[in-house]
Order: sequence, then structure tokens, then C-alpha cells
Amino acid sequence: MEGISLMKAAWYDRQGPAAEVLQLGELPAPEPETGEVRVRLSLSGISPGDTKKRAGWPGSPMIYPRVIPHSDGVGVIDKVGSGVDTGRIGQRVWIYGAQSYRPFGTAAELTCVPYAQAVVLPAEVSYELGACLGIPGITAHRAVFSDGPVSGKTVLVQGVLGAVGLIAAQLAHWGGATVIGTVTRARDLDHIDASVVSHAIALDQTDPPSAIRAHAPGGVDRVIEVAFSDNADLDTAVVANDAVIAAYASRAERPELPFWPLLFANVTLRLLGSDDFSARAKQQASTDLTAAAQQGALTVDVAPIYPLAEVAAAHDHVDNGPRNGRILVAIPT
Repeated sequence: MEGISLMKAAWYDRQGPAAEVLQLGELPAPEPETGEVRVRLSLSGISPGDTKKRAGWPGSPMIYPRVIPHSDGVGVIDKVGSGVDTGRIGQRVWIYGAQSYRPFGTAAELTCVPYAQAVVLPAEVSYELGACLGIPGITAHRAVFSDGPVSGKTVLVQGVLGAVGLIAAQLAHWGGATVIGTVTRARDLDHIDASVVSHAIALDQTDPPSAIRAHAPGGVDRVIEVAFSDNADLDTAVVANDAVIAAYASRAERPELPFWPLLFANVTLRLLGSDDFSARAKQQASTDLTAAAQQGALTVDVAPIYPLAEVAAAHDHVDNGPRNGRILVAIPT
């Protein structure tokens, strides 16, 4: 790989619809700077945040003149920068944050990241799972563990079949919690893993709070929340005293809160922005995610994998469905 001067990549120079702005071709191969490693990628993972950045979603301005999208991926380290142990060359790794406050992500043959963001991928863990651990895994870890261990606690995961919710439920179970999970429709209950989620609740039933309280009479200790504006009243109805609501998404930008019931329950509201977790928090999350994956505690459904040449279709799949697994792009080797 030393002699490579060009690499295949997908990129955009302006924001807009995937088919209109994503380009395919060759770009100069990156060189690792001090403290960085270069990874020869096999799979690139796409999250909704990646497609929002490309589309120009509010709060996602085009801050670089050119962007290679996607923050997550897996591959092998082929070169290291100054200050990095050369023994890392050849390591099989999963990476996170490749396009977090950086212009060039994982939709390319090669990417460079700070060495701590290339996490050794154990032989027991598949490339497909490794490519799914970045944004959703670290967000899930922070949602579950930001406020301490969950052993012996009851954790409610709203949207338990989503990318973050699924991993959050598995991490909470791995951490010793009893997990209650919700889905939007009763027909989705059959897709829940009963070995992880002790009690599954469909939100289209008559009285979801009572159904949750039936399994947690004293209330739930943690809520992992995917739609805070939609579920604020439900969460308030089921929390225990001193509970934490950890919200990583909201349909409404300015959700209304039932202030006094939350206050009297001494609830902590924790808001989670994945790009802006501290380096220490991300490193702890990467350590725990790798350990849980190695122990077989994490599984993620993956949709049929797109080739890099179909990256625009992959973006549309993330935005529009079907919801049939995490969306990955295969990088040509």
C-alpha cells in the first residue's frame, strides 16, 4: 500500500439530495499525521447523522469544501504517523469519528484517524458487527452508563429495534439490568429478542404506561429515549424517583415538558450529542463495546450490503427505509 497515490472514494462538494451531490471517482490517498493511523477500509457504516450532514439538515452546515462522508468503518491499519507504535500496522480495527469535525470519512479505500479512534477488533467479532459499533454503539453506551452502573436496575429502552436502541438494550442486559423495550406497533413485537428484553411493550396499545408499570411497579431507573418530544409524558408516567432520562433524539426541536411531575420525581434529563462526547467517554465506550462484542453480547442485523458505486442508494435507504438492518457500504479492495 506504500506506493498508492490515488484511492477510490465517494464525496460531495455541496449539500443536497444523495443522487445529486454524491460523486464517485479517485482522490489523493491520505497520509497519517502525527498521532494518526491510516486504515485500509473494508466496510463503511452509514448513520442518519451522515445523511443529515450531506442533506444540509439544520445545524449541519457545509464547513469543509469537500467531504468524504461516514464516520464508522472497519479495516486494517496499513500506515502510522509519527508518535504511533509501528506494531499497530496490520491490526484489524473498527473506527469511529472519522468524519466527526473532520472532512474525510470512511466512504473511501483509505482514511486517517487519531490512533485511539482505531480500536482493535478481536478475531471473534465480524467486520459487519465492527462497522456498526461507532455512532450507534457509543451513543448507546453513553445513554446506558453515563450515570453509573445499571446492575440490578430497570432500564426502559424506547424504540428498542432502532440502531441505538438495539445496542442500548444489549448493553444494559450485559450490564446486569432488567430491560423493558418499546416498539411503535404491536406487529413489531415478534422481532424483539426475548433473551435481552425481558418485557416488550407496543406503544399502539390502549395504555402503555400501565403496561410498563406492570413490569416495574416502582418505576424505571433509566429511560433510553429516541423520541423525547413524543414520549415525554409517557416517560414521566413510568419513572422512579431519581431516575435518568437519557435522550439522544427528539422529533420536535422544542419539546414541551411536564415540569412539575419530573421535578417531584427528582428526574435527571441527560441529552446526548454523539460527536461531542469527551475523548475519555468515547474511549471507555469503545473498550466496553469491544468487550461485549467479543463475549457475544452484541448482535446487529445488517441489510444487504451496498457497493461503493451505489452509495447514493445506500443514503436513500438510511433516510427512507425499509428498516431491515444497519446500512453498510463495501469498499473495493
